[in-house]
Amino acid sequence: MKLRLLCLLFFLARSAFAQGPVTVDETARFLAGLPVEGALAPLMATPAWQEHAREMDQAWERKERQQIVPIRDWMLTNAAPHFRSTDTMYYMFGGPDFLYANVFFPYARSYILAGLEPIGQIPNLPQMAPADLGAKLAALRGSMSSILRFQYFITKDMRAELGPGKIAGTLPILYVFLARLGYTVLDVTPVTSPAEGVQITFHDPTHDGTQTLYYFKTDLSGSRTTSFLKWCAARGPGVSLLKAASFLMHGDGFNGVRDFLFANSRVLVQDDSGIPLRAFPKGWDVHCYGRYVPHNETFAKYYQPDLAAVYQRQPTTPLGFAFGYHWQKEDGLLILATPGGGREETAAPLPPVMKALPVSPDEWQ
Repeated sequence: MKLRLLCLLFFLARSAFAQGPVTVDETARFLAGLPVEGALAPLMATPAWQEHAREMDQAWERKERQQIVPIRDWMLTNAAPHFRSTDTMYYMFGGPDFLYANVFFPYARSYILAGLEPIGQIPNLPQMAPADLGAKLAALRGSMSSILRFQYFITKDMRAELGPGKIAGTLPILYVFLARLGYTVLDVTPVTSPAEGVQITFHDPTHDGTQTLYYFKTDLSGSRTTSFLKWCAARGPGVSLLKAASFLMHGDGFNGVRDFLFANSRVLVQDDSGIPLRAFPKGWDVHCYGRYVPHNETFAKYYQPDLAAVYQRQPTTPLGFAFGYHWQKEDGLLILATPGGGREETAAPLPPVMKALPVSPDEWQ
């Protein structure tokens, strides 16, 4: 009986191919576990997709409640001009994490994400056998489990789940985030300059206009400005995010991207794994929120005494959401920095709504 059911579903899936080509938006919605029409609709009857949709619904409901809504409320209360910015959004070391790029800065006209993960591809879904489809959807969920449960990707887990022969690379993850955030995907185009990547055009059905998402597979190490960073700089000053960045800029191996962010950010939102407090130039306005909790084991050597001193000056107010490598919302830390001095005219004002710890330049020089 089970074999006959599988054969019937496989026949329906193959016959669906005759209904016309699958659009990128239908593919994105299907991978996100959302209802679709057209050639992919018969696959919604498979137990594999129904399980996928059920688990994605549960994970996304939890993510919205614990992270998406609290972060957007926090930005609207404490940094509304930056939240509403239409500038280019830079997320170095972000990999395929369009989710947090959009949660912090939903109105950016362009998003530029960079990481080492391959672009990947989407298989021909209507022609896949049900058993094979189930394995691939499970692999996709596995690759996203850490960011949906916590707030960062575990790279080795993502690479293991999205390896050869599966729904591979970063592209399916970007599709899922776009669909779950309510966007319509209009077009996907491979690019080769300034690095291997992909350009995705999308729009919010409730608003006019389109937005663009770029993901580039590129090595950001080095002390000089690369062709990739020059390409980014041509897009103009923007808003920047650093999260779960492995403390890479706490040494000298990534000075090029650090200097780019200082030169091209109207605002920089980060956790303590981004740029160390001591590296901020004089003239920057740095505000600290949440709590500073030292890391254990792998990242213990990156303890920042100057940052700890800032938080020890007076009691702090919890963020209300986890951020960075700490998964407990009580331990969330967020640093919001804007350039002052000669760049003051480009920095939108920060409403002093939430109790922040302004940092004196003497504390990091």
